[in-house]
Amino acid sequence: MTAERPPLDGLVETALYVTDVARSRDFYVGLFGFKAMGGDDRIQPLAVKPGQVLLLFKRGATLRPIPIGGGFIPAHDGSGEQHFAFGIPAAEYDGWKAFLLGRGVEIESEVRWPQGARSLYFRDPDRLVVELITPGVWDNY
Repeated sequence: MTAERPPLDGLVETALYVTDVARSRDFYVGLFGFKAMGGDDRIQPLAVKPGQVLLLFKRGATLRPIPIGGGFIPAHDGSGEQHFAFGIPAAEYDGWKAFLLGRGVEIESEVRWPQGARSLYFRDPDRLVVELITPGVWDNY
């Protein structure tokens, strides 16, 4: 007998692994207006929207379990030129492009997807690939 799948509330945290937490915090807060929530030189949580948190972890600083409360956070880490995307309204695509260029952010690529969505790709201070994407590329966005 297979149990019924319980409900899921969505994706709450996404973690990036960076070399300088303060520099990355300043980049994401300055560019997107995210709110810094506590943190230290090992981790910086950023409020993206209600219920959405972007975690900036210092690369190599979470290689051992971290005791917390009544348990521990398992060891984790990441490296390389990873990719993630933030959704933007289609009507704001040109505004975002102008804003990025005005801030001196180099746009590495633009894509017009067959379904009609558009993407802007650029890199953060750790060369992580940041994408801004309009609705329409995925069935659920």
